[in-house]
Amino acid sequence: MRVMGVDPGLTRCGIALVESGSGRSVTALDVDVVRTPTDMELAQRLLAVYTAASHWLDIHQPDVVAIERVFAQNQVSTAMGTAQAGGVIALAAGQRDVPVRFHTPSEVKAAVTGSGRADKAQVTVMVTRILGMQTKPRPADAADALALAICHCWRGPMIERMAQAQQRAEQMARVHRQRVAAARAATVPAGRKGTSS
Repeated sequence: MRVMGVDPGLTRCGIALVESGSGRSVTALDVDVVRTPTDMELAQRLLAVYTAASHWLDIHQPDVVAIERVFAQNQVSTAMGTAQAGGVIALAAGQRDVPVRFHTPSEVKAAVTGSGRADKAQVTVMVTRILGMQTKPRPADAADALALAICHCWRGPMIERMAQAQQRAEQMARVHRQRVAAARAATVPAGRKGTSS
């Protein structure tokens, strides 16, 4: 499975490609950080992120895109920019029928370091170790993108199986409700069906 991990952002957007192997083995295939200047118009910044994501999707053809889920931050403008960048990347993936999955920062940290409260330095160290890299990925956005891809490689299949099981359970429940309703309707006496004059 090829996973494109994305740490969304306007000033710096980390993008990485990781391939899963047998067991928990993962290999980094590519990593980069898309940068846009703060004095550029928002629409142009989003276009730059979208264009870079589209290029990655076309060149690498990942099986899935894993994007960090944005939570409210102290600076609303930063959270908005992060969400917008994640949105245009999800759009680029959707246009190519590539599934998009979102992971919270704590999920990613827990998957990579074993602790959902790990700091960026700890994440970078573990990403370097897991991928067998000679040097630490820089800046932190690159390491975060790699961590997102690793997280999905390890947790994605389990999450997919749980989602499928949930869908099957919901479908079975709907069928059961329909059968119960049909059985009740069949047992209503003929005189009580419809309205009497």
